[in-house]
Amino acid sequence: MALELISVLFFIASVTLCIFKAKRNSFWISVNLLLSALFLLLSAIWTASNYFTGEGVNDEVLFTITNSLTGAGVGKYVLPAIGLIVFIFLIFGLLTWLILRNKNTDRRITYNYGALLFALLAIGTSPATAQLVSLTTSQYGDDKSDFSENYKDAVKTINGSKPNLVYIFGESLERTYFDNDVFPDLTPELGAIKKESLDFSNTIQIPGAENTVSGMVSALCGIPLFAPFDSNASSSLSTFYPRSICLGDILKASGYTNYFYQGANLAFAGKELLLSTHGIDHLYGYNELKPLVKDANYKNEWGWYDDTMLDFVYNRFIELSKAGKPFSLFALTVDTHHPDGYIDATCNRKSYSYDNKRNQSLSAVACSQEQVAKLINKIKASPYFKNTVIVVSSDHLAMNNTAYSILTKQNRRDLFFVLRGTGSNNQVISQKRTTLDNGATVLDVMGGDNYIGLGRSSLTSESLANNYRDIRRHVLRWKPAIIKMWDFPKTITDYVLHTDSKMLTFSGVSFKYPLILRVTDGRVDPMFDVYLSAPLEQQLSKLDPNEKFVWVDSCSKMGNIWDPKLKDVNNICVATGSLNTQPHIVEADRDLYRNKVVFDGLPKLNEDTFHTTVEKLAAVEDQAPAN
Repeated sequence: MALELISVLFFIASVTLCIFKAKRNSFWISVNLLLSALFLLLSAIWTASNYFTGEGVNDEVLFTITNSLTGAGVGKYVLPAIGLIVFIFLIFGLLTWLILRNKNTDRRITYNYGALLFALLAIGTSPATAQLVSLTTSQYGDDKSDFSENYKDAVKTINGSKPNLVYIFGESLERTYFDNDVFPDLTPELGAIKKESLDFSNTIQIPGAENTVSGMVSALCGIPLFAPFDSNASSSLSTFYPRSICLGDILKASGYTNYFYQGANLAFAGKELLLSTHGIDHLYGYNELKPLVKDANYKNEWGWYDDTMLDFVYNRFIELSKAGKPFSLFALTVDTHHPDGYIDATCNRKSYSYDNKRNQSLSAVACSQEQVAKLINKIKASPYFKNTVIVVSSDHLAMNNTAYSILTKQNRRDLFFVLRGTGSNNQVISQKRTTLDNGATVLDVMGGDNYIGLGRSSLTSESLANNYRDIRRHVLRWKPAIIKMWDFPKTITDYVLHTDSKMLTFSGVSFKYPLILRVTDGRVDPMFDVYLSAPLEQQLSKLDPNEKFVWVDSCSKMGNIWDPKLKDVNNICVATGSLNTQPHIVEADRDLYRNKVVFDGLPKLNEDTFHTTVEKLAAVEDQAPAN
């Protein structure tokens, strides 16, 4: 907050000098307005990100906005977003008017330099600048960490009785809500169950596990979610952390049938790809449950209410238990989602007051925990509980909701507790641990190994959090090594196009097209046409003239840039080359099209043609991706 204030003060100083002291000059006016626009843009980015996360710009923000936002409940954010945009434009318009009113050409040029200095200081001290620089540089750092010494693949089998598993992720349902000194009688139903469980009271949230999909990756795979900065649109990938062995993989290899339920759309933020890649074969989200619900109008902005979804989980539990084969049921609630949550029609606890004022987020917590407790109690009352392990955990700490100012004053921890149908429960385990340890602990309880990735069982091992003074900082040191776990290739020589599935395969990996591959020494960076990204043509126009590329897209798009004969070709083409050459363009005329990339021997463009090509690419407006 102090840095943000300092940045604003520098900006005010710069603007004040521009308006009242600086010499009028078209060059200086342009510079001042450009820097002002940049500062306001950075401020808008930070404000919008902080509205969601409470922590400004982080990996989760970048990952989420560059993934599929299908099914996101954005309705509650429309007015704040419009308000922010209008405010920024009004401020910039007012500054422009005030600066242009300065008619004095006799003032000292020294004030112009002073205004420039303060503007640069404002941008340099902006929280958004520091966070964006940190995120960018952390992608490309050298891996000099001890990651490989700590990362361990679990054996892919579970021995013994193979109990069934019910694993419930509570949206933002952090342990802090269960503190009766802070929130009296907020979670009585689920709190009573927690007291009868193996309760892990000191679970720390780490970087790369701060939103739903990253929290699930952390818990199930024992690894934070860090994705390549220029290629983190997992909706365009064919696999998710292909090198990792996750809890779902182990369950599937051990003969389990694995299910996942949530009320929201599965496509949002790459959860569908994560789960289907790692052993969860039966996925039910908003669209899959739509034909099965009794009342299609009973839903919130994200999807089906928790009571609807959890009823499906219970019915599936009974069905699978009767079948007598090992299974797992994973479920993710949604009613406690920020900014203020949703209240089911069937819960008894519909309202909760804090300081004598009704708080919507806390009311949603009171309602949702009641529904989760209801499911657990029904399972406990069934004849099948003895062969069942029930897990309840938060997916991540709560973000910027209506209780956030209360939560941030507490010693916040993630929720994680386990109920075993057989054996002793009713124990609080207070060893320092992280969400990375959740999956390994569950695997240990079920008769498997006591480690998954960077996770360690909190029952028979010690968390890596105890090996380092600051585990959060150390996780960031592992980031370059973790990014390599995506197995993005370093070279491309030939490729295969699967036109039926719209996939490009090379060097053992597959990506959905349309896309551009930026090819440099020892690195191939995919660039995707996804939500909130610039059109591929604009992205291509920003490459260095000598940078090599492979562009897979509709032939007509390439015809608009290079070859008019392709404008009317209704097919997919592949262009290879660089901006300062005439690219080699081929049409994929078969369902399974194979070819080699061509970079050598391409004719160089003259200066005028090069600039014309770049201008054509840069001028393309947003349009629908190729079919």
